[in-house]
This record gives sequence, C-alpha cells and structure tokens, in this order.
Amino acid sequence: MPVTGEHKERAIRLLLVDDEAGYVNVLANRLSRRGFQVRKTYGGTEAIQVLRKEDFDVGLLDLKMEDMDGIEVLKIFRKMAPEMTIIMLTGHGSERAAQEGVALGAFDYLTKPCDLEELVAKIREAYQFNKQS
Repeated sequence: MPVTGEHKERAIRLLLVDDEAGYVNVLANRLSRRGFQVRKTYGGTEAIQVLRKEDFDVGLLDLKMEDMDGIEVLKIFRKMAPEMTIIMLTGHGSERAAQEGVALGAFDYLTKPCDLEELVAKIREAYQFNKQS
C-alpha cells in the first residue's frame, strides 16, 4: 500500500564513492530510479569534501581507488559522520581488505559487480540499522 501525506518517509540519502566514473554514473542512475537520493563522488578526497557540507544515511564506498585507499576514507568517515552506515564495495580478491573495513566499523561489504536487488536490500538494511542505533 503506498504511503501518502505526512507519513511518507524521506528518501534514503546515499553517498556513492568510487573512482570509476562510468560505474558511479550507471549505479547512481539505477539507484535514483529506485527512490534513493544519490550524491555521486569520484574519489575519497571529493567524498570527504562533500561530507563536510552534507549529511547522509548510508555510504557506498569503493575499497580500491586511485586517490585514497577505501580503508583510509572509512576511518575518516567514522570520525566525521559516525551516524552514517557504510557499505564497502570491493572487486574480486579483495574480500580480506573488505573484512578489515567491517572490523573498522563498516556495516557490511559486497563484491563488485553486485546484483542490484541485493545492493538495494543491503542499503535498506543498513538504513534500518542506522535508525535503530
């Protein structure tokens, strides 16, 4: 049943951090069509600058980026916005680093390319976790 009027929840604010511009643009478009409010950033440095000015519910953070390592970005995010839930995105073979991210406070990780429906479910799960803590 659709929710209307004052009871409608606002869109989940999502910070997408990945240095593969094509991937970011496609993923942002697909997630926006599913009702998420997506802010695209193309690296750790840009994401940190954006996070200084805007608030987000969930962050999707790539582990391997040219400008900054995803683990370093995660550590900074945890200090800047401890209330933001982080999902790490990793390529094949980087699961150990992603597990390190979870140990450092990331909510979970997914291996790229990930199934869109699985990603959407994980974002919603992370958002609910965020609201409960």
